[in-house]
Amino acid sequence: MAFSKDVLALDLEAKASELAAALSDAVVKKLKRRGVVVAVSGGIDSACVASLAVRALGPKRVFGLLLPERDSASLSEDLGRRMCEHLGIAFEKVDIAPFLEAAGCYRARDLAVKSVFPGFEASMPWKLVMHTDRLSSDALNVFYVVVKTPGGEQRFRLTPRAYLQVVAATNLKQRTRKMMEYFHADRLVYAVAGTPNRLEYDQGFFVKLGDGAADVKPIAGLYKTQVYALARHLGVPDVICRREPTTDTYSLEQSQEDFYFSVHYSKLDLILWGKNHGVPAAEVAQALGFTAEQVQRVYADIEQKRATTAYLHAPPLLLEPVPEVLPFKLT
Repeated sequence: MAFSKDVLALDLEAKASELAAALSDAVVKKLKRRGVVVAVSGGIDSACVASLAVRALGPKRVFGLLLPERDSASLSEDLGRRMCEHLGIAFEKVDIAPFLEAAGCYRARDLAVKSVFPGFEASMPWKLVMHTDRLSSDALNVFYVVVKTPGGEQRFRLTPRAYLQVVAATNLKQRTRKMMEYFHADRLVYAVAGTPNRLEYDQGFFVKLGDGAADVKPIAGLYKTQVYALARHLGVPDVICRREPTTDTYSLEQSQEDFYFSVHYSKLDLILWGKNHGVPAAEVAQALGFTAEQVQRVYADIEQKRATTAYLHAPPLLLEPVPEVLPFKLT
């Protein structure tokens, strides 16, 4: 297939029917569960998954969870609630901030920020950013903390130790949310539906045993652009379909490219598709208005992220075989 900006176009009704049928089969026949739990974040991915689940199983067999914490945007909770009400599914709000406070999450990350900016106060909005983007540089990624002070935003380079502590603390948020999803899945005899799209799944943009944990991942084969298109087709409210992706992890708004991808999903989807289909960088570049060198840098970054995050996909390693326990097969 010749590369163009249209390579991600789908027959949306056919894809919706295909995924809904596959989800129903996976949950009922293979996993032997009664329904699904979906953490509804107010973003496009969870909205699409919840909509597919309702199409596959009906609204009475889909349970939504709103899981805000101290740094969550109020808009996220509002949109999550609106999505659940739009679908007519039962849902519950659980504020996970008390869990995180008790576990030392906020204290640990505040101490890490203070180590590079002693004047930091917990009331100051802040976020993590990378120093550059892959279209302009192939330099080693370096992370900074951006803090909004009374005098304006300031950037401070994180030491490796401070960076790892911030990431460890914020990963705890995703793992706490997943704990709540499985609590409700256990009591309802439901499966947990994960929400990563193909870009996130391929590039390791998830937390192991956090948002990466699930019994079924309905949209892991869809590029982010396709998720937006399918969500619109499924009737997701326009206010959610127009919302840009956000990590919703830090108190200062942070885009996914700020922290991880460095290239907007609308371009990165196409570059990833090109790499996955063996399209030369020069051909992708011509269609997107980039140079071949720029696309080649993104190709290299895709490979690097795959290599670095491969362990996230790995099951636990057994040091000795246990032949009596066979791998689970969806038959």
